[in-house]
Amino acid sequence: MSRIGKKPITVPEKVEVKIDGSKVTVKGSKAELSHVIPDCIEIVQEDKLLLVNRKIETKDARALHGLTRSLINNMIVGVDTGFKKDLEMRGVGYRAAVKGKQLVLSVGYSHPVEYDIADGIEISVEANVISVAGADKQQVGQVAAEIRDYRKPEPYKGKGIRYVGEYVIQKEGKSA
Repeated sequence: MSRIGKKPITVPEKVEVKIDGSKVTVKGSKAELSHVIPDCIEIVQEDKLLLVNRKIETKDARALHGLTRSLINNMIVGVDTGFKKDLEMRGVGYRAAVKGKQLVLSVGYSHPVEYDIADGIEISVEANVISVAGADKQQVGQVAAEIRDYRKPEPYKGKGIRYVGEYVIQKEGKSA
């Protein structure tokens, strides 16, 4: 049995879960998310608990058991409290600003980089820290990764965009 899949999911008071066949819809104060579960998995709702069970015992069903439980739990946490990733910019002249539905980055190119902010994502900039927040954990991580890709941290001077708390190994330069 999957250790993660066996754990029951506790549904907070403010969150509403609706199971319609193979579609699970979670509605909370921040957003509404839905996910289609595989045919080999079933979800049982008991008061404020959700139990994820396997219908059949195959290798695919065992693999999807814990995954499905984690996805539904992330949906519940997302609509209740949300997810947040912070990015730190290091470099002389590196700046970021939010203008309407765009994030404008000055990260050492000859032109400013404009990133369109997707629906359901909130981006804020304070000093040299970019905060990406939203209800969908996958979308928040994807947006943070796309912003980081514009200027990854380089190992010699440490310039670039990195996650807060990320450690970048500093290499030694040329030695004569």
